[in-house]
Parts: sequence; C-alpha cells; structure tokens
Amino acid sequence: MKNGRRLSRRQFLKAAGQGTLGVAAGLALPNIFLNRTRAATGQNPSEFIRVGFIGTGGHGMSNLRALIKNAVAVCDVDKNHLENAVKAVEKATGRTPAAYSDYRRLLEDKSIDAVCISTPDHWHVLPAIDACEAGKDVYVEKPLTLTIEEGRVLRAVVRRTGRVLQTGSQQRSDPRFRRAVELVRNGRLGRIRRVLVGLTGVNWTNEAPVPDSDPPPELDYDFWLGPAPWRPYNKHRVHYYFRFFWDYSGGQMTNWGAHHLDIAQWGLGMDGSGPVEIRGSGEYDPQKRFETPVAFAVTYRYASGVIVECRSPGARVKDLLPDREKEARLILNDKDTFTGCIFEGERGLLYINRGALATWPEEILEESIGDNDLRVYESRNHHQNWLDCIRTRNLPICDVEVGHRSATVCHLGNIAVRSGKVIRWDPNTEQILDAELARWVSKPYRPPWKLPKV
Repeated sequence: MKNGRRLSRRQFLKAAGQGTLGVAAGLALPNIFLNRTRAATGQNPSEFIRVGFIGTGGHGMSNLRALIKNAVAVCDVDKNHLENAVKAVEKATGRTPAAYSDYRRLLEDKSIDAVCISTPDHWHVLPAIDACEAGKDVYVEKPLTLTIEEGRVLRAVVRRTGRVLQTGSQQRSDPRFRRAVELVRNGRLGRIRRVLVGLTGVNWTNEAPVPDSDPPPELDYDFWLGPAPWRPYNKHRVHYYFRFFWDYSGGQMTNWGAHHLDIAQWGLGMDGSGPVEIRGSGEYDPQKRFETPVAFAVTYRYASGVIVECRSPGARVKDLLPDREKEARLILNDKDTFTGCIFEGERGLLYINRGALATWPEEILEESIGDNDLRVYESRNHHQNWLDCIRTRNLPICDVEVGHRSATVCHLGNIAVRSGKVIRWDPNTEQILDAELARWVSKPYRPPWKLPKV
C-alpha cells in the first residue's frame, strides 16, 4: 500500500528495485499485519507465529502456500517472484505482507518470529545463520548445505543460539516412511545387509543452449550469486537449473539424495553418524550443458559392514539384486528400475518410496510394532511439526544435526565421484582422512560474504 492505496505492478517493481519497498513496508506496517492476523486467526498474540519467507520461486511458493496463514513478510531477489508471493498472501489472507529484496532487512523486523528459507542451495546457510543470530527460528529447504563445513558451522550456531531449525526433508513426516523405518529398526527384515537407493535422473531443459547475456531487469543477479564465484549471467544457470552446477548445488545427488539417502540414514539408525568409506564414478553430459553427472554410482560402507548402493538415474534390479530379482520385482510391480529405497535383510526385502510401501514376504508388512518395540519420532505434518516445536522448544523431526548428517552423505558421494578416489571418512570427527582430499569439505566465499568461524 502507498498512502492508503494499493501499489500498481509498475510501482511495486520500481519500489523493490530501489530497495525501498521492504524498508517502508517493514517499518510502517507490521502492527497492521499483526492486528489483522489476530482478528483472522483468533489466536492470542503469543500463540501466533509470524513467518517471513526468504526465496519465493519454485518450491518457495509451495512452502509459502503450506504456511500462508503465518506469512507476514516475503523476500526475493527476483521482483517477479516477489510480486507473485505478495499476491498469494493477499489472496489467501486478505493482508499485504512486508516485501523485501534483501533478506537482511527482513531479519531486522523484530515482529517476525521465524523464517522459511527456500533459496538455491548456495544461499541456505548464510540466511539461516543470520536468522539464528537475529533470534528467529528457521525452516530451511534441503539439502541443508552446499558443503560439509557449512553444516558444521550452522549446527554450532543453532546450538549456541538455541533456535529451532527444521530441514525440509519432508519424507520423515510421511507415515509410510515412518512405518518402513520402524519395521527395519525393529529387526522385521532380520540383519540388514544392504540398502539400495535409486535417485531421479537429470531433468534438464529441452531448449538448445543459450549464450550468456545481461540479466533480466527483474533479477538482482549479483545478489543471486552472493557467495558463489562470479560468472556471466545465463538463464540456464539460475532458478531451477542452478542445481546442476557445482557453484550452487550438487545435482541429483543432493537434490534427491537429501530425501532418499536421508531415509537410508534413518533406517540404519545413523542420524548422528555416517559411512566410513565411499567409492564413486560418474558420467557427464557430452555437450557440457551442465556440470553435475548425468549418471553416477556410489557405494557407501558403514562401520557395521552395511553397504548402501546409490544409483542415478534409478537403480536396476538385475544389477543390484541378481539373487533376489524375482522377489524384488514383486515389490516393484515388475519394474526394471526404481527410485526410493530397498532395504535388504536376511529375512526379506522392504521397498519404500513416495506413495509406495511393500515387502517380500508380504507378511512382514503386516507385523505389528508393539509397545516394547523401538518407536521413531512421529510427525504427521512437516511444517506443523516445525511450528509446534517453535512453541514447545523441542527438537523437530529433521533437526539441524539430521539435516547436516544426511547432506554430508550426499556431499561425500559427490566428492568420491568428482575425485575418482576412495574417500575414507571418520564420522566421529567429521574429517576426510586423506589430507589431499580434505580440502573438498569446504569452498571459499566470494567477498564480501563470509562463513563465520566457530
């Protein structure tokens, strides 16, 4: 609003581009937002959690819609994304959120209790750290980090500040995945020998490669790059496609591995640990349109002797389960390849994926989990679990430690693929034991951005 009138689209973009919209909205309007919100929700001021959203394109809009009743502020370096987010909040709640192009200005608003971060991966950790330091709780998309070192630092900051951080690996709040993990952890498959993990392949654009160009006027490209190295703008490096370039992400290993390798970790009881040896290989795009592998195979060995085999695109049953191919096909509806996880135990197999849970023999799936059995953390809704934990100050289902450890497994897989060497990892000290390879756990930030020292 401006002088009591709604901003036109042109006025909105001009204000955001000058960096004035967020400041004006943030300073002048929070009490209006809160009063309207209290009236609309019927909640006491102390019970209503006011959330700001950092990154509102793609999955950011999904998170915004899931938490839209709590939305009081939005932030994005792309003015089109920002405008769409403002409209979405207005339509759903009848109130206009504060709008910012710089997340640091959003964090200065003391009326905001928590933030939801849905930026590209290279922009996850710095806003999360700054939010914790500003006294705000955090929901941050997976993968939690771009590097292993970022995870260590973020974990230390979260613990020191006492903030609640939820990682967006929402499969942990799905009852099928919880059921699968409880069957595995309670020995219904017998001793686990292997976990087979299939990840989605690269979903690259069908467009022909495009040359570098000037960034579009609605995008603050320098801020979008942030701590990443300077590169000329190319529309196939930003927004969704950022995930296939090493400067910003880790390909499908971190994109989908942060889901399915996370479930492997959960099922093996390794939330506070990880593998001890990693081997990998990969194949790359012959046209060099993007940097991350089009296909890869990674083998993780845990100290217990359990092996995790991770493949992309998908995992082939006959390659990984030649002795149990018939049984595997039964639980996969006769498919040759799969995504998700297959736990292989002495007594049988368990397949878990979104919308699918099956076992061989079938009877395993019917076995009950009793009062004296191990029960894992139960969350029925990932976003609501975060809000509940903000109120109770309990740890959420995908706390910073869980998100960091699962992201670490993904990063170690990428390091093995990229280096072509065997990675020996100490999950207790979180160190690569080969000094030559140890440098892969971190990467420098582009000035003036800095990762804090802890």
